[in-house]
Amino acid sequence: MTGPRTERGRLLLVLALAAAVTAFTATVPLLRGFFDLRVYYGTVHTWVHHGGLIYDYRVPGTQYGFTYPPFAAVLMLPLAVLGRNTAIAASLVVNAAALGVVLRILAGDHWRLYGWYRWALALCALALFEPLRDTFSFGQVNVVLLALVLTDAWLLTSGRGRWAGVGIGLAAAIKLTPALFIGLLLLAGRRRAAARATAVAVAVTALAAWVDPAASRFYWTRALWDTGRVGRLDYVSNQSLQGVLARLGETGRPLWATVVLLALCVWGWRTRRAALAGDWTAAFALTGATACLVSPITWVHHLVWLLPSFAVLLRSGHRRVAGALYAVLCTSVVWLWFDDASGVDGFLGSNLYTWITLGLLLGLPVGQRRAALPLARSASASAPAPSPASPAPTAVPDQSSSGAPDVAAATGVAEAAGRALGRSPSSEPTGST
Repeated sequence: MTGPRTERGRLLLVLALAAAVTAFTATVPLLRGFFDLRVYYGTVHTWVHHGGLIYDYRVPGTQYGFTYPPFAAVLMLPLAVLGRNTAIAASLVVNAAALGVVLRILAGDHWRLYGWYRWALALCALALFEPLRDTFSFGQVNVVLLALVLTDAWLLTSGRGRWAGVGIGLAAAIKLTPALFIGLLLLAGRRRAAARATAVAVAVTALAAWVDPAASRFYWTRALWDTGRVGRLDYVSNQSLQGVLARLGETGRPLWATVVLLALCVWGWRTRRAALAGDWTAAFALTGATACLVSPITWVHHLVWLLPSFAVLLRSGHRRVAGALYAVLCTSVVWLWFDDASGVDGFLGSNLYTWITLGLLLGLPVGQRRAALPLARSASASAPAPSPASPAPTAVPDQSSSGAPDVAAATGVAEAAGRALGRSPSSEPTGST
């Protein structure tokens, strides 16, 4: 299937897709009401203006409060001088800017070659992606953390490795899950970058301890170990390995630790292979997927960490696989088992996003170098041939067959997402996690 060839036809198609995406997001998924932003906002205002403790605040009528390390609260101090509506607007702007950074890094140096049309189709497809929808709708910080981490991937690829590690260190201090990327640096033999990330994380954590010693003491000795503060392990939104076991009624730590260890072994083997080949995009993609699997709680909106995996799939020519998996992640299908995840269908369906993440860990192509890939047909006349000596790419190369989405890929994703079953996800909040 080919798209319209005229600029007018392309504009009309983009407008039609944008209208369809708007209708879908307004009617099918249940918007989250910026619940997590309410947690951040209430926590900071209680802390600054009323002398309350960071981890004592609860959103009125709920059991949910602040669950991040204290440094995250320090970074959110500007919320103390903002009104609620201004805070919502600021959250949308910050998330949009962070998404722009993520797309720019994943698209690579030839991002201009994709043109406005392909970028418009890509944005329509991204608007359907459930983890991204929820990140914006909750007022979450996942995309910001992804941008920080991918900035380090860009630094490693572009020969500016002496600065790499700062973004990972900051992300790990805001939320613990990105700390796995320090392990990636160690596996890749980037000890200085790993030391820099660790030093940054320790330094800003110490800063937070200086700002509020009581909050830091409470978090590191009590709150960190209490998963009940975050939410139920068996809640269908928890798409981690722990969530799968919890929905089976298996809550024992030894079994979970064994499964996590196996996942980490696979991650270590495949990630080191990717890093040694200079394929930092795949190495970071594998680490993001693994972090989602091994974390005790991985809400659906955490799965924005899978976006680099789709860039790798497109870059390596697996367009149909990428489109199919992406379409599933647009449908909110796991919520069909919100009330009852028993039986074979419950085991398979309620954990579908986990299966996708696990499949990416096991099967994501690694070691793909730009010099071995064909150039885009649309850009072959103007794009210079890549040098074999150039560093491995951090993103999708300029190829129409596996690069930025074309009409067929974007339309397929939109149609698949639009066929999401009529049941809307539960409005139960997942906490500021």
